[in-house]
Amino acid sequence: MSETPTPSDKLKSIIESARRLGMEMDEAEAMQWLQDMSSSRANEVTVDLRTGVFGDKVVMLDFDPHELARFREIGRLVEFKDEPGVVETALALSGSSAQSKVQSFPGDCDYFERVNILAESRQQACTILSRIMREKALSTLKGPAYLLIEVKFGSYPCNLVRAGSLIKAGAPVAWEPDEIVAGHVDACLPDGSPRAVTWEEVSSDPGWCKLDWVVADPTRGQVANASNMLDVTWEAPDGTITPLDGYLDPYFQEVYLEAGSAPIFSKLAQHVSANALEDYVAALEREVQKYLSHAPTNYGKVAKRMYNIFRLTGRYEEAAFLRELFDEPTTILYQVWSLIRTIDDCVKPGASITIDNLLAQTDHLILAVVEALEGDQESEIVRLLLRLRNALAGQESGQSLTAQAEAARAEVINVVNNFFYEKLVAVPAIKEYIEQKQANQNR
Repeated sequence: MSETPTPSDKLKSIIESARRLGMEMDEAEAMQWLQDMSSSRANEVTVDLRTGVFGDKVVMLDFDPHELARFREIGRLVEFKDEPGVVETALALSGSSAQSKVQSFPGDCDYFERVNILAESRQQACTILSRIMREKALSTLKGPAYLLIEVKFGSYPCNLVRAGSLIKAGAPVAWEPDEIVAGHVDACLPDGSPRAVTWEEVSSDPGWCKLDWVVADPTRGQVANASNMLDVTWEAPDGTITPLDGYLDPYFQEVYLEAGSAPIFSKLAQHVSANALEDYVAALEREVQKYLSHAPTNYGKVAKRMYNIFRLTGRYEEAAFLRELFDEPTTILYQVWSLIRTIDDCVKPGASITIDNLLAQTDHLILAVVEALEGDQESEIVRLLLRLRNALAGQESGQSLTAQAEAARAEVINVVNNFFYEKLVAVPAIKEYIEQKQANQNR
């Protein structure tokens, strides 16, 4: 019977796989990261005294503050303001934005905000949340450098048909800007009779609360998606903390931007469930399956979620490989997904982000690809991006994509997916994990 490989043996095998792929994975650096990870205690919070940011120690190992000023600037658009004695907030980076040491080329600007509402009753807390969310949406509908895309707020009170699709009762309501202004969503009951859902009606069951914008970044000459996911709690007069959606989110992937929000973070963190880690990993695994099953498959998003799963479940060697993968210059290709999503947002009716902004982002990405890639791989992706750019040049903002642009978009997605797939399946343990998830889908 063969011996179980030691972490060092396993790491060496993964480093060899990386080198075969042309990735420069430093063994000493990887071993140091493994040591830091293994010595970190669960739920250990650390503060960067120089910048004032703080978060779980494992998360902070992956955070590089070199773009902190930019994230704080965008944060001023997406954040909710404190209201003394009524609303307390703590804004954090999340997703790839919080892992800038790992992910040299993050896709979107993802934020997470804890919003604690002090009120006499749950209903009063829901009313306050309804007010501040609508005020936030209406005050940030459109500007020279941003465009509100969608707000998730409330749950459907009954089965409804919207835009030809049946939506089950309890599903989150996605509000488009004009619907927020009107204060209602128009839909139909399954029998065809009209049924409007009002903002006020859903306020007593706020559910999943999230806001999405497209933001122009003049310093980078590109546009990006910015989102703010809210975790809203009600604090009763006796100090009891109750999550309005029934679940208090953990803090395994958040970097809080201001030291001044530490007291509210500390107050809420002590109420996080003892099963939070298991629940968080389970949610990530569901997302892996989602991105493996959706068409087109998104292996870039699969890889990012696997990194978090592996680092949180002790599979540090596999995590070390994925950590290195996203630090490689070639993963500039991940920004293609951000470009694709921005394209989709900019062709929506009423978009204020211009085609010129979109072309500038495409140009920026083409230049970055030329700098990062070499040989046939560079030639192919640049050729496809140029084709996409040419198609976009004939596009009008707020109009559906032309057939030419749709075809170019699909080609770019395909080549990026192939890139990430080939990297992932080169490591046997990661290949096995993906195949296991795919097999589970087919059962």
